[in-house]
Amino acid sequence: MEKITDKINALPDGANYFSLEFFPPKTVMGFANLQTRLERMSQALRPLFVTVTWGAGGSTAAKSLELAELCQRQLGLTTCLHLTCTNMDRVLVDEALEQAKVLGIRNILALRGDAPRSEEYRDEDRAPQQDSNKDFTWAIDLVKYIRKQYGDYFCVGVAAYPEGHSDESHPEHQNPSYDIPHLVEKTQAGADFIMTQLFYNVDKYDKFESMLREHESGAFKTIPIIPGLMPIQSYSILRRTTKLSHANLPADLLARLDAVKADDELVKKVGVKILSEMVEHIKARPDTVRRGFHFYTLNLEKAVSHILEDTHLIGQIPADEDEDAIETTPAINLEPPYGVPSNKQRRRLSSLNSSPHNRVIMERLSASKSHQSFETSDTEASIPRGPISTRANTLAISEGEGSLGREATWDDFPNGRWGDARSPAFGEIDGYGPTLHVSNASALKLWGHPVTQDDISNLFKRHVEGTLEALPWSEQTLSEETKAIAPQLLALNAKGWWTVASQPAVNGVRSTDPVFGWGPKNGYVFQKPFVEFFVPSAAFAQLKPRLDAHEQITYFAGNAAGDLEASQEDAVNPVTWGTFAGKEIVTPTIIEAVSFKSWRDEAFSIWKEWQRIYPTKSATGKLLRETRNDVWLVNVIWGDFVEGNGLWEFLGA
Repeated sequence: MEKITDKINALPDGANYFSLEFFPPKTVMGFANLQTRLERMSQALRPLFVTVTWGAGGSTAAKSLELAELCQRQLGLTTCLHLTCTNMDRVLVDEALEQAKVLGIRNILALRGDAPRSEEYRDEDRAPQQDSNKDFTWAIDLVKYIRKQYGDYFCVGVAAYPEGHSDESHPEHQNPSYDIPHLVEKTQAGADFIMTQLFYNVDKYDKFESMLREHESGAFKTIPIIPGLMPIQSYSILRRTTKLSHANLPADLLARLDAVKADDELVKKVGVKILSEMVEHIKARPDTVRRGFHFYTLNLEKAVSHILEDTHLIGQIPADEDEDAIETTPAINLEPPYGVPSNKQRRRLSSLNSSPHNRVIMERLSASKSHQSFETSDTEASIPRGPISTRANTLAISEGEGSLGREATWDDFPNGRWGDARSPAFGEIDGYGPTLHVSNASALKLWGHPVTQDDISNLFKRHVEGTLEALPWSEQTLSEETKAIAPQLLALNAKGWWTVASQPAVNGVRSTDPVFGWGPKNGYVFQKPFVEFFVPSAAFAQLKPRLDAHEQITYFAGNAAGDLEASQEDAVNPVTWGTFAGKEIVTPTIIEAVSFKSWRDEAFSIWKEWQRIYPTKSATGKLLRETRNDVWLVNVIWGDFVEGNGLWEFLGA
């Protein structure tokens, strides 16, 4: 039940510390496997504290509190709960604070969340007085409220932006000096520490920190300022996160990553080096308080473990340390479906596994078939005989060493929506919940005011053609790979079948191919073609019998009401795989019912987010509401990757 500031002040002079951020996984299986990962990381890394994210508008309230309880009560980690205060039921704020107190949580990161939009977010059955925006417009309102209601019980943190805050339609105007008056107010209202947005430009951070420490108000002289750092998990994730957060990528840093961007493993290694250099640079700066670092883990452990060890933030592990092993919860065990090899990595740009991921070391394998999936020989594990869960061995496992390490970091790369639903990292990369990723002003500029189905079709058409930068379901333009099937996608959109995900067939292309290649350079990659689209219910009713009858097709379909139709609901469909020298076959992209259902719910939530930027009774608001309630989301996978054009011929018929 310790406050973060008390723990910082108790450190020796000149000491450094670090903290880790986690978000609540989308699936029950992901949550179970995150528990195992947290147990391992808490023992191996020993962070000063951990933080748990809170979804926009309270969308992850129950799951966030459940994860915070696991961290605080079960693992004994000093926990900081993120809390937003806008666009949600007013009672959620009080319930979250009271529940945090009941759980023994003494730390809150007070955030605003999305800009207040009462008319759009208030449910029809919610009275105006239940709207949180009535009392909370800015983060300072939440800081003041916590202090008024709870006095000094909570240690309160607030956010800061080293490059300036930008959530409006003109990110070019972002400037940290514009934010300083607001940060002064939050600090003077009772904030105890400051945690920054992610950044990669250390020069800008240096200037920002100096600006705060030297500010005429004196508000920042001794307050802990904790820089937020996100390990580089993959090239595409880096570009996406920096675009969404408006974080600057220095030219020299980008050049280092561009040189290896075709090799996922090298990107991660270079990324570890870059983050380690950033940490060392900031550590070398003199400061008035003890230096700390906050890592946005994305629920992954390998990269951050390497960074922490390389920068000596973990602390020395004595050679003779022989701690009692902590009991870790076994990762969830789901038997792989018939015909799917067990014990294989799956990656979304490198991930995934259907078999158990934390096996008990045995001197020889048990003859009992029921236990074999949990056991490995001590030789295979490639770690010393003796206590398994000493801190040194647990750290080696978190860093991916030996067979146990490979099992522990099976989902090492963020795997997004087509990764393995068993992964703690499955789903959104930030755990923030469904969002348009743009401001209202930007959304209106991008998508205007559609009033007919043809208007919506035109938006999808323009996105495929490259004349529209983003759609509500895709904040990026088409990749070079997807452009290879642009004519086929345009044909589907012309029918009013709005495409949101797809890939062409690939049969044994070199992994170094500039368009289709991925993974290490010494391999070959393969893809089954698939496409996912929204289709009117009447059209789906006509399409479904044809899908059911075709032997090459596997499909999943769902609607806003939560209905699911599938050719085989328990099917697991690897649609991308690669072979590399000295490695097992790697399968980065998997489509299955549990991942599809999670995405279905998110996809239809995004329809609602889009609808909310327009007045309820407007023509556009009505169109989007009616469309959301009518369409089905359909994912169609074609089994023949050799003759992949069959998918497009079938759907075009």
